[in-house]
Amino acid sequence: MALLAPGSAVPSALVALTVFRASAWACLLCFTSYNERLQICQIFTGLESPDLGKCEEAFTDAFKGLLDTEINYDERSHLHDAFTQMSHSLQEVAAAQGSFRVAFPHAAEKIQKIILQLKEVQACIPPCGLQEVARRFRCRGCYSTVCDLPLDCPVQDLTVTRGHQAMFFCTVNFQLPKEEITYSWKFAGGGLRTQDLSYFREIPRARGYLARIRPVQPTHRGTFSCVITHDQRPLARLYFFLNGPPPRGETELQVAFREVLRWAPREGEMIEPWTPSLGELLARPEALTPGNQCLLAVAVALASASATVLAWIFFRWYCSGD
Repeated sequence: MALLAPGSAVPSALVALTVFRASAWACLLCFTSYNERLQICQIFTGLESPDLGKCEEAFTDAFKGLLDTEINYDERSHLHDAFTQMSHSLQEVAAAQGSFRVAFPHAAEKIQKIILQLKEVQACIPPCGLQEVARRFRCRGCYSTVCDLPLDCPVQDLTVTRGHQAMFFCTVNFQLPKEEITYSWKFAGGGLRTQDLSYFREIPRARGYLARIRPVQPTHRGTFSCVITHDQRPLARLYFFLNGPPPRGETELQVAFREVLRWAPREGEMIEPWTPSLGELLARPEALTPGNQCLLAVAVALASASATVLAWIFFRWYCSGD
């Protein structure tokens, strides 16, 4: 949770709580300062008018409807600009001897219409992850918040026969930032199905969102973990339990007990980086990374050039025969 209202507005809003009722803590206090609101009322009523307090109360009462308003976090600047324009307009109305009892409700109605036109808050997508795309700004308290979901995703079970291939996809069902996304992998062996980070050790050379093990051996039984990070901040931790037959002569409980007792940092388990074939590229569009697209374009260009040269040689041979 972070306080994210404009710097000049939040301290003044705290001061305003001594003047206004706590129920008036809404968008008005997040995006305008107490001095700005006081100045508007002074223009409406005069500096020493007995109606100054009534003006201040009417100002906050007009915006009660925005008390529980939530907006898309990225739209804060737009709403702040709208309140700034509103303040200028109210000053003009006050200078023209208008009535604050009419001007304030009218201004609040305009702000409400602007809020309805802002980009909507995106829904949280369970079951896990720090979903910045769904971050929202709450006027009740002037702070931002994200989805109340755990960082750890549920364990995914994968059963693979010995000697076959195991492939892990470190992907989530919510939108990730477009830049500075990194992936790191860890492994907890001994047939353990766990999310306890103390059992995991780093796997070197495994940095992509796709990884595979081939051939799968009994020593690979355990939980693989992938951490998705943005600018060194974890966004989600995924877990894959790779199940399979235990080593000959040992039961599953024996394997787990032996590994827990004798566990110590060892040279990292090797996960083979995923290098897709042409068929896998066509079957999985998400595998068409910029690097793979370049390689595919070069391969097509070479094939086209080779076909052209062969056709030209055949044509020369055919003509020379005539």
